[in-house]
Amino acid sequence: MAIALLGTQAPRVANSPAYAWTAADDAAYLASSYGLTPDPWQYDVIAAWLGESKNGRLVAGRCGLAVPRQNGKNGVLEIVELYKMVAQGRKILHTAHEVKTARKAFLRLKSFFENERKWPEMAALAKEIRLTNGQEAIVLHAVDCDVKGHRNTDCGCSGGGSVEFVARSRGSGRGFTVDDLVCDEAQELTDEQLEALLPTISASPQGDPQQIYTGTPPVPRGPGEVFSRLRREGVAGTAKRLSWIEWSIPDDVLPEDAIKHWRDNAAATNPALGKRLNLSTVEDELGAMSPEGFCRERLGQWPSGVARTRAIKAADWSATAVTEPPTDGVRSFGVAFNVDGTRAALAGSIKHAGGVYVEVVDAMSGDLEAGVESLASWLSERWRQVAMIAISGQSWSAALKQALLDRGVPDVVIHVLSGPEVFASSSMLLDALVESAKAVRDGGQPTLTHPLGQETDHLEKSVAVVDKKLRVKTSGAWAWEATTEDGDETPVEAISFAHWAARTSKRNPNRTQVLL
Repeated sequence: MAIALLGTQAPRVANSPAYAWTAADDAAYLASSYGLTPDPWQYDVIAAWLGESKNGRLVAGRCGLAVPRQNGKNGVLEIVELYKMVAQGRKILHTAHEVKTARKAFLRLKSFFENERKWPEMAALAKEIRLTNGQEAIVLHAVDCDVKGHRNTDCGCSGGGSVEFVARSRGSGRGFTVDDLVCDEAQELTDEQLEALLPTISASPQGDPQQIYTGTPPVPRGPGEVFSRLRREGVAGTAKRLSWIEWSIPDDVLPEDAIKHWRDNAAATNPALGKRLNLSTVEDELGAMSPEGFCRERLGQWPSGVARTRAIKAADWSATAVTEPPTDGVRSFGVAFNVDGTRAALAGSIKHAGGVYVEVVDAMSGDLEAGVESLASWLSERWRQVAMIAISGQSWSAALKQALLDRGVPDVVIHVLSGPEVFASSSMLLDALVESAKAVRDGGQPTLTHPLGQETDHLEKSVAVVDKKLRVKTSGAWAWEATTEDGDETPVEAISFAHWAARTSKRNPNRTQVLL
């Protein structure tokens, strides 16, 4: 007799804050009393989400769950939402990408409160169940309501726990004030939508808000920016109040290799396999999907560009950020082109009494011929105020140098970096960042600084995805390289060149006009 292949209950990635106590037992008991018993893996997720510190506050302000479809993530949400509204009196806003998904979640949770014969005590808690499409909600009576047991919106109580359901849009969530924000189908959540939703928990009635995100890896060219960003933090394990739990195969496994061992991989990434999910169904999916699609949808594989590596630690980068640049000092510029000449970045530096400040002025991509001409014109108007214009030795560097010479910029100001100088500039920047961050942590001042940017800025995005790429084995020389398919190393290269110019140039134009 063949033994059924069962899905593992342990996730590949599990980074959650430690808790002193969790309400998982109570939540599981409540749900089990009404026919919803959690699997072991579901219980572990619930325990992390409902974990509390010694002072009774939630230890995870943000919770993320990534698990392939049809495994039971909605069951986790139902158990947690049921407990939060019934036992804790919390108010919840449940959001989904589509109206039909939000409504399905509403119908599932509503079933606990509408069967007066089977579960009269649950039905007695309901003050109102709104059925209007797009405005679905379950509102419970307040604990001290005198007419509890009757569906009556005019009972006089202000209401207790509640769950309201909406499909996300640019304006969804406005007007709500809740304790918990649930974002199902989080792989479809955009920054614009999240920015409209987050204020709903800013004034949490219980003063202890929580964000919950559940979903699957985003599809190519899909939104996914919010869930991917959350996942990066979760995999790194650096965010103290983030719980991230994920069933997946590693990002760097090639799809053609993964499907060779699809049975074992399916068991490792689908905790419901052998229970709610049949192996034959998985086999049919394997036959119908592309290898990439199967790895994403059934094996939970994230794009390799999402879980990228970085050489510049987030903590070091944050420690060396400043809100205002220095106004006095010697200025230089750095220009970086990528290998195939499709991207470029311009950075500036200011060498001042306390060290060197760097920032990216602009970045460009595509057909660079017109961009080089425009860049040369911009630099030629400012060369008299700078010590050096340092250019990377890639495809467009000679063209830019010639364009600068044609516009009257002296050769002494222009420097095309050699290979060893590119390597030196990279290590010089990283060393300066590490030393400056350490100085800040020790109570001192950083000698290398940069602007406090937004995550969407060219430099911020580049810093998050660049790592060291060994170029010369014998010497250990390395240069910057993006570790994601759509990553761009040129902004970090540009500040490296500008920083190198500031540190090595002997020329002083004795001008302090602000250029950046």
